[in-house]
Amino acid sequence: MKVGLIVDSACDLPHEFIREHGLFILPLTARIDGQTFVDDHNPETTEDFYRQGLLDKGHHAETEAFSAAQIRDLFLEKVVPSYDVAICETVDRTRSQIYNNATEAMNMVMAQARSVRENAGVEGNFTMRVIDSSQLFAGQGLLAAYTIGLLGKGLSKNALRHEVEKFSANLWTCVVPRDLHYIRERARRRGDKSVSAVVAFLGKALNITPIIWGRGVVARPVAKTRSMDAAVEKVMDYAIRRVRAGLLTPTVSISCGMSRDEIEALPGLDRLRHCCEENGVTLLLSRMGITSSIYLGPGSICLSLAAEDHNFDD
Repeated sequence: MKVGLIVDSACDLPHEFIREHGLFILPLTARIDGQTFVDDHNPETTEDFYRQGLLDKGHHAETEAFSAAQIRDLFLEKVVPSYDVAICETVDRTRSQIYNNATEAMNMVMAQARSVRENAGVEGNFTMRVIDSSQLFAGQGLLAAYTIGLLGKGLSKNALRHEVEKFSANLWTCVVPRDLHYIRERARRRGDKSVSAVVAFLGKALNITPIIWGRGVVARPVAKTRSMDAAVEKVMDYAIRRVRAGLLTPTVSISCGMSRDEIEALPGLDRLRHCCEENGVTLLLSRMGITSSIYLGPGSICLSLAAEDHNFDD
């Protein structure tokens, strides 16, 4: 039985990891400066976006989920003939329509799957499950990495869903946005009031960089620093403390909306990398995809790990 994992393009993981484990990317549409692009995590496309500066603050950028019909057609063409079981994990349903659209598409796919497989000469039944990851970006990537480890255990769809949801409830994510004004404007257009105009103004006027931290998408500011570097170093120190205290899975996920040289120069990254090596923890370090970089703004970072209840400063 061949099992496939589908994630959408809001999921941040290293391209090499995606390729090694055969993850299927469900694309989102990105509209930037009047142009429309399909974000399917193609590394060349992503590199070109960064090189051209298309994700800078001055560009009007939006993302849109594929419609249910588009997802249906994609699944029927690429997924149904290739897998016996497909698990689709989507970005948190409160931040995108992709969960609802993928669920609607799944119902349409199941009605046509048998005939599609017969026409392709594939024997056996096809089944799938759509799961709301309740995560964003690096958190969604960490959940996908954990799910890959579950797929070889022969769990039923319901048991797999239960394990994924239980694990997701213990994921903690830090976000450091480089530009609060960008975040506020994006939130305003989406009707998300979680970043206030006052905080955005203070961040711009006083060069304050906040650290936003919490369980999954339920997050709050836990620190305000006077520079991006100071905020990043605090996040790296947080991750080092959690690694030493013990994680629920030996993986830390980080995605960064910047060049690879800038990523390697992040303060505290070398210390975190060394700590992970000492403690047998895998560090999944990736460049943000187009979708997550549009959402958080260029230059932002997102870090996620799985741990028991704790406070940021513990």
